[in-house]
Amino acid sequence: MTICPTAVHPPRRHSISITPAERVGRVAVGLAGIIVGLVLIAGAGPALAVVLEVLLTVAGLDLLVTGALGHCPLYAELGHVPKSLRTP
Repeated sequence: MTICPTAVHPPRRHSISITPAERVGRVAVGLAGIIVGLVLIAGAGPALAVVLEVLLTVAGLDLLVTGALGHCPLYAELGHVPKSLRTP
């Protein structure tokens, strides 16, 4: 017998969990990380350096996406809601 995954865990609603100021910061730092990572990758040095440059680029992408969407999956998993976004 197969169990439908949505029956066990209903889909989560993705709500805004990042303040506007944090969103701007995430997008700015994310873009900077992506740009610096890509510039460094273009210089292609030792293998360890390339791995770290790729990780920097991926971290920048994560910050950019979470900032643009306003939703942080880690915040949701930890149950963190900023004070300014809490409803009374």
